[in-house]
Amino acid sequence: MATDLDPKLAAFSKLVACCLPALGSDDFAPALIEGLRALVPIDDASVIYYGGGDLPTLVYRETPLARGGDTMERFLGGAFLLDPFYKAAAEERRFGVFRLKELAPARFRDSEYYHSWYRNCGFTDECGFLVEVGEDAFVNVALGRLTRKRFSEAQLRTLRSVQLAVEELCRGHWTSESGSGEGIRRHLHLALDDFGSSLLTERETQVINLVLHGHSTKSVATRLGISVETVKLHRKHAYAKLEVSSQAELFYLFLDSLMSSRDYRGGDTLVSYLAKPSPPASR
Repeated sequence: MATDLDPKLAAFSKLVACCLPALGSDDFAPALIEGLRALVPIDDASVIYYGGGDLPTLVYRETPLARGGDTMERFLGGAFLLDPFYKAAAEERRFGVFRLKELAPARFRDSEYYHSWYRNCGFTDECGFLVEVGEDAFVNVALGRLTRKRFSEAQLRTLRSVQLAVEELCRGHWTSESGSGEGIRRHLHLALDDFGSSLLTERETQVINLVLHGHSTKSVATRLGISVETVKLHRKHAYAKLEVSSQAELFYLFLDSLMSSRDYRGGDTLVSYLAKPSPPASR
């Protein structure tokens, strides 16, 4: 006799059925996304693994970025430090299901990081799982919408209802992996904190750090307990000393100096970056 199946239970069953046979294999990440897609509509997805202090590893991505691999290379090489999902997991130890707008600072969409990363991805909305899978190791399962239709509250509740299952599946797959123990990400955090400090005052360095993270002038003022006008003055002086004229130039100066300092062990990355000889002028 035919029976009616609960669609949500059927979708959950598909999630588990997709993932269990793939545990420990390269098929796990695409199987996980396939299972989640049975629960909610997903236009694009990626899975990024942050293991034991190492640089992140792109485990899975469905759609190539609009401008090729350069943006992804920059993200994996250091821009991830400014990502709200990364900051939530690595610095605030927040794990679960989140929308981007829950984690991002005010006016984040005006930041250069947003323009150079999220806009290039084509996302109109993003949510994802942040799953702790070991000591200083976690996974970001990012789910994106490319249309104007955003994730609904009902869809987010559905994702949160399977959160425990997704966490256990991810731990079962990734717990056996370990990082190099070199603490590369710790060094990059220090590099971000010290960026510009060889040229700027302590307060100017703090302002620049928050600007890089996507904070608005008002948000910087609130966090530092100073006036908006004072923030503007510190930013103006910092831009002049760094010889940049916009947030975009500041963003790329940070990334270029960071990615050129692969043997970084402390201090401001601009010291060695600015000391490099310029290429000879062509005749």
